[in-house]
Amino acid sequence: MKDKIFGVLQRVGRSFMLPIAILPVAGLLLGIGSSFTNETTIATYGLTAILGKGTILNSLLIIMNQVGSAVFNNLPLIFAVGVAIGMAHKEKEVSALSALIAFFVMNTAINAMLQVNGKILADGTISADVLEGTITSVCGIQSLQMGVFGGIIVGLGVAALHNRFHMIELPNALSFFGGSRFVPIISTVVYMFVGILMYFAWPVVQNGIYALGGLVTGSGYIGTLIFGIIKRALIPFGLHHVFYMPFWQTAVGGTMEVAGQMVQGGQNIFFAQLADSAHVAHFSADATRYFSGEFIFMIFGLPGAALAMYRCAKPEKKKQAGGLLLSAALACMFTGITEPLEFSFLFVAPALFVVQVILAGSAYMIAHMLNVAVGLTFSGGFLDLFLFGILQGNEKTSWLRIIPVGIIYFILYYAIFTFLIKKFDFKTPGREDDDEETKLYTKADVNAKNAANTTTSTSTDPVSETITRGLGGKANITGVDCCATRLRLTVADSSKVNEALIKSTGSRGIIIKGQGVQIIYGPQVTVIKAKLETYLETAPDTFEEENVAETTDTASTTEAATEKAAPTEEKVVSTTIISSPITGLATAIENVPDEGFAGKMMGDGAAVTPEDATICAPEDGEVVFVFDTKHAIGFQTDSGVALLLHIGIDTVNLNGEGFQVFVENGQKVKKGEPLMKIDIDFLKSHAPSLCSPVLCTELTPNQRIRQIGDGEIKAGEPLFVVETLA
Repeated sequence: MKDKIFGVLQRVGRSFMLPIAILPVAGLLLGIGSSFTNETTIATYGLTAILGKGTILNSLLIIMNQVGSAVFNNLPLIFAVGVAIGMAHKEKEVSALSALIAFFVMNTAINAMLQVNGKILADGTISADVLEGTITSVCGIQSLQMGVFGGIIVGLGVAALHNRFHMIELPNALSFFGGSRFVPIISTVVYMFVGILMYFAWPVVQNGIYALGGLVTGSGYIGTLIFGIIKRALIPFGLHHVFYMPFWQTAVGGTMEVAGQMVQGGQNIFFAQLADSAHVAHFSADATRYFSGEFIFMIFGLPGAALAMYRCAKPEKKKQAGGLLLSAALACMFTGITEPLEFSFLFVAPALFVVQVILAGSAYMIAHMLNVAVGLTFSGGFLDLFLFGILQGNEKTSWLRIIPVGIIYFILYYAIFTFLIKKFDFKTPGREDDDEETKLYTKADVNAKNAANTTTSTSTDPVSETITRGLGGKANITGVDCCATRLRLTVADSSKVNEALIKSTGSRGIIIKGQGVQIIYGPQVTVIKAKLETYLETAPDTFEEENVAETTDTASTTEAATEKAAPTEEKVVSTTIISSPITGLATAIENVPDEGFAGKMMGDGAAVTPEDATICAPEDGEVVFVFDTKHAIGFQTDSGVALLLHIGIDTVNLNGEGFQVFVENGQKVKKGEPLMKIDIDFLKSHAPSLCSPVLCTELTPNQRIRQIGDGEIKAGEPLFVVETLA
């Protein structure tokens, strides 16, 4: 259970990194834009001629400022999509779209509840009895002030729904909505109710968050010390993002009114003040207490540790260790990326990491005590110090106080690390045994070690395993795709394909053309494709060495036996007429220039080559689904016959061009109503054939097709009869 919880928390932490990754760019734009549009800064450095109002550079800087602010103003939406992508196992783009939809649905539902209960008046104003700051505009929707918590609630929830349902199989009549298409549907429904629930639950949660934030801020410098120690201690586990994010982005890190708006979270408060810096005398050190201390140990402290490790290296390895440690120290100083340094001594000398945690934690506290208020976007390197400290001026940030404290920390790190390395003979870079390589360890080394100790699990998907074997093994498969009814694959060697083995998975037929293999499964093929892709990620990358001939002979014997066992006496007990949806030339299904259709692998019926551009409803019924590429329509007659209207051969490759669809999924239509219009000339020149199968896709064993129409036929005239036998 502990391992499972730990694994989930690690994934949550990693999912935060995608939305957080945009902050450095946004902060850079905001920092430069706000710094060089500040009239005091322009006047101080005598830059009025090139940066004053009305200049081209001033206009560009104003745009940069607004663009940077846009990211910070819409962080809830960015977190919703980013977390959903990070937590989704497969088909992450579907999870992202679903999260986007769910975010708007949830906030719209909250807005509706606020209006229904009189919290938002008819003219859009907020009722006087609403506590200030509890209602805000979220992407233009007046909703509860949930901050990035709202986005995280959406991201985590949608990802859970996605991982649970992205391979769901629905009944045949609804199979088009199965698989990944079901995720945005269920997300919309669920988050409508989540929005309603949040109206009642969030005010209680919000009060708790405010109370926690008050406890943290009320604990003063000791609270800052504890925060710093915990954050650095979580670095090896990859859980520090989970810990610090609420302090940076939510009311846990405090609230403050800036430029007439209530802002939550230490980082958000700093950047709100930065955007309004002309009206701020000194940035809030209470807001920056969660990151200002990083400049002390990242620019000064850890480089002192690097120098200690270099000085303690063996003479013969000092040059090699020096090069590695210098590059790691420069990365730490300029960008704030500490992993190369911290992970080097973390695994070979954990005691040194304990020292690092204590010293780093105290740096947060000291920066808070000295009223240092330098912001950052990602980490405490010199680049952020320059943008959000030096450029903003010492009067607003007190950045100069970092230097003397940093020098002291450089000496402390150097002295303590030197003493401990020599005292306990720690194998830091350059002190390894002679047969060991001098290197800097990273988290990748730890992941590789863990992977080596993990046994490979056996397959839980026998269908995908059988398909893979039938295609000659994973090593023989070079591409996986699907269309409306067929799994379309590319193989390196088609002679290795075992058709009989593939047919045992429920395939209705197999078509092999060169290196292309088409396996017909029907509308549920999207789910089969998703499962196969998942299986192939962990399947052994080998070829399958099966005896194809022997298996095929066995299958042929079985088919022959089945044919012998077929009933010899047949009596028709009922008939259902299916009319042509197309005006043109009718022909038997066996004449379609495609093996899959001609072999009745997807169903039985007839075919019509269109001479009129309008495709009509063959009978009264319902449009079950319209394929994304518009080339085919699933149809259910009121008499219960499931049909597939497939216009042309291989028209899926046209991606909808040449088709104009008039109906949508679930729409009821009458016989003769237009379903779509086609561009006959375009399809003739871009598709192998315009011959269009009209198929019954769900015939029972006691049903058969008898064709009526042949040759010239008009839409609405009988095409074939579905006969039910006794």
